[in-house]
Amino acid sequence: MDLQGQLKNLFPDHEPSKEEAEPQVHKLSVQSEPLICKYEKRKGKPITIIEGYNGLDKDFKLLAKTLKTSLSVGGSFKNGSLIIQGDFRDKIMQLLVNMGFKVKRVGG
Repeated sequence: MDLQGQLKNLFPDHEPSKEEAEPQVHKLSVQSEPLICKYEKRKGKPITIIEGYNGLDKDFKLLAKTLKTSLSVGGSFKNGSLIIQGDFRDKIMQLLVNMGFKVKRVGG
């Protein structure tokens, strides 16, 4: 039995409204300028930096969360750039292209 069936058994009189039935999905705005994906070493550890997003900060933070969870890595959002731990340029670029972004690789 799925979750909806279990809830129906517990609350037989409840009628779900349309707001509860449809989850809200936030669309990221795709921009015309490419995102810049570059590689650096800080304190001897490799990091990947993504810069150049022209949208809202909350949209960029949502993009950061999506990338970090899909790669299972840590990272941070500082000063309009996304810093991801490790050298994941190829995977990040592929994920961003699949989302509809243009990506430019800078450095090595």
